[in-house]
Amino acid sequence: MILFDLDGTLVDPAGSITGGIAASLQLHGLPVPAPEQLHTLVGPPLREGLRSLGGVTEDNLPAIIRDYRDGYRRHGMAASSVYPGVRQALDELRAEHRLVVATSKPQSLARQLLRTQDLERYFTAVCGSDDDETAPVPEHGTKVQAMAEALAAVGHPGRAVMVGDRHFDLDGAAHHRIPGIGVLWGFGSRAELTRAGATSLCEDPAGLAVRCRDLLRYGRRDRPAL
Repeated sequence: MILFDLDGTLVDPAGSITGGIAASLQLHGLPVPAPEQLHTLVGPPLREGLRSLGGVTEDNLPAIIRDYRDGYRRHGMAASSVYPGVRQALDELRAEHRLVVATSKPQSLARQLLRTQDLERYFTAVCGSDDDETAPVPEHGTKVQAMAEALAAVGHPGRAVMVGDRHFDLDGAAHHRIPGIGVLWGFGSRAELTRAGATSLCEDPAGLAVRCRDLLRYGRRDRPAL
């Protein structure tokens, strides 16, 4: 079984996330952070990232999220694109393994994005965060919870591996005691993914199927070097 993150791993948001956040902040008369800080908001739950920004309060947070989501549904999903080589990797992997999405994105929005990008057909299940973004955060975080639901959805998957571009994905893999592949075409740097304990790093989607097969065969013991 192979678990995949979504934004930054399967799909390139092409500025739709950072640009959408900037537009929503401007709409509410709030300062827009530098691009470097906006990029750090791709990966964690939106509300957690927004809470780190100046001017965002518990009172205005729901409206900022609402306006961002409205713009994302209207424009952002269509502006996104599947990373080159990802479809080929998924075609190769689904012939041998069950594939599941585990994302911090709200579940219904994740499904909509996958349908828009013609990716939903590859996956046995799509697991994300609560569609009610005011709901309490799960005890161990949304990524860990999404991964738990993904593992349970397939039922007794045997060996599993997590594929993602940020440390949140690898933290979730460590929590569930499964190997984690850090991909280098997304938003996380090599340093971030290495610090997070990536079992393996993958430079481009062309090498992903081989990395997944190796880890599913060997697990953490006797695994290939990074």
